[in-house]
Amino acid sequence: MTGLLLHVGMTAICPHGGQVSVVSTNTRVKVSGQFVATMSDIFTITGCVFTIPPGVVHPCVLIKWIVPASRVTVMGQPVLLTDSTGLCQAPDQSPQGPPNIIVTQLTVTGT
Repeated sequence: MTGLLLHVGMTAICPHGGQVSVVSTNTRVKVSGQFVATMSDIFTITGCVFTIPPGVVHPCVLIKWIVPASRVTVMGQPVLLTDSTGLCQAPDQSPQGPPNIIVTQLTVTGT
């Protein structure tokens, strides 16, 4: 598994179009002027409009990452890659589907 490193300035959405924001715990390593995203970061989602029948709002609110990079760490935490596995979750922690990474830096790769 090799992919581009994610960072706090990336653009990502949930499967229903909600915007992803990253709050990083990394204070040391940057790519493209942005802190590298790690497993310990908090990925929140706003603006998800997903509803379940009969019209109950059930938005994605956060991403839980399951498979990070296997060889690259920052401050002891595995970094996240464009091909890392994550699941968007609702407030009740039910899985809602994988996030879609739209834009990230294009220079640094990891495994």
